[in-house]
Amino acid sequence: MKNYRSLVWGFMLINLIGFSSCAASNVDDAVKQKEQQVQQNNNNVYTVSSATELNALNLVAGDKVIMKNGDWKSQQVNFKGKGTAEKPITLVAETKGSVILSGNSNLKIDGEWLTVDGLSFKNGFSLKDDVVIFTKTSSNCRLTNTSIEDYNPADKTVDYKWVSLYGTKNRVDHCSISGKTHQGTTLVVWLDDKANYHQIDHNYFGPRPDLGVNGGETIRIGTSTYSMNDSYTTVENNIFDKCNGEIEIISIKSGYNKILNNLFYECVGTVTFRHGNHSEVSANYFVGNDVSNTGGVRIIGENQKVYDNYLYKIAGTSLRASISIMNAFENPALSDYWQVKNADVQRNIIVNSKEAFVLGAGKDSKRVVAPDGVNISGNYVLNPGTLITMTDEPANLKIQNNQADGTSLSTGFVKLGTDLQLSDGIWQRKSALKKPFWLDVIVGPEWKKDNRSFLFK
Repeated sequence: MKNYRSLVWGFMLINLIGFSSCAASNVDDAVKQKEQQVQQNNNNVYTVSSATELNALNLVAGDKVIMKNGDWKSQQVNFKGKGTAEKPITLVAETKGSVILSGNSNLKIDGEWLTVDGLSFKNGFSLKDDVVIFTKTSSNCRLTNTSIEDYNPADKTVDYKWVSLYGTKNRVDHCSISGKTHQGTTLVVWLDDKANYHQIDHNYFGPRPDLGVNGGETIRIGTSTYSMNDSYTTVENNIFDKCNGEIEIISIKSGYNKILNNLFYECVGTVTFRHGNHSEVSANYFVGNDVSNTGGVRIIGENQKVYDNYLYKIAGTSLRASISIMNAFENPALSDYWQVKNADVQRNIIVNSKEAFVLGAGKDSKRVVAPDGVNISGNYVLNPGTLITMTDEPANLKIQNNQADGTSLSTGFVKLGTDLQLSDGIWQRKSALKKPFWLDVIVGPEWKKDNRSFLFK
């Protein structure tokens, strides 16, 4: 009996030990799982005080890097990593606007789902590289709440860009970019054989003085070499304030781009469909205020759309008219002027401008090919110096259902009716009233309080 009891107690002890082991194992697994969840939810946060410290980090999805306030002089910042849509990697100023990249500093954004927020470039210039570069392998990266101001070398013939957008699906938004005086486009979308789908929105592009030579655009989308390729870049809700670098404020040199709902204020130049096809310039505000050589939209190429723009006191003529539709070369190279085909110009409102429409603009000994298939319909023209200037006779021209006031009427125009209403100081169609975007939303960095006003004089 004694042996039997001992045997029973032995079995019970073995089972108890086994149960305890299983329970302990389950607890260990639960703890490990919890630790992993905590690790996933509490990603690394690094605070750095130099580019050397930042560049040495091995960043993973969800990480955050804080740049300490102060003067970061002559720092080459290489922000690199692979985030995800759910867990981007962020590089932020300790206090937005208080991290000053000066001297010969620049920034390279190299990876996926990277966000840079709150930096300020000033008191310096780049030695050779562009100031901010999104690399060729970058995608879904973002530069936001950042300023680049007066970042100029003493030699104005030195050519570098302030922002270069390579890669795909990158975004520049809520930035202030102002005061470029040297050679080179302010912001370039670089194109190769693949569409890149970039977004440029809610930025303030401040004054840029006349460069005096070609290469002073504020934005260029593409190059002549890849001009027959498509970019699908959108430029939306930006302010261009006295951007006078050259005749092209925005130079479109690729296909399927959209320039939407921007303000061009006293800019001596035009939005130009320079190369490529199938792009659109719509719902923008061009406010010239009778400043000499202010311009509107210049059309070159095929299947370009110009809809619903407001053009006020545009003082330019010919290539700088409110809407200028150009002549072309007979056998153009990629860098030449290509024939306008099937241009569609509708529902634009042109007020007190020197020349409303110019057809065959730029005709000379080389530009001898007239446009073909221009449609000018449903537009409104008030008090123009000249309603239409015909420098050449386009083929298959349609001018219909337009209204005008304060001028002699031409074919396709009738006396202005009651379609328009003055709202927020702007003539608008009663059926499509809207508040100008700059009165409603933040444009430029949230931390940078500029005293800007845009008057219709």
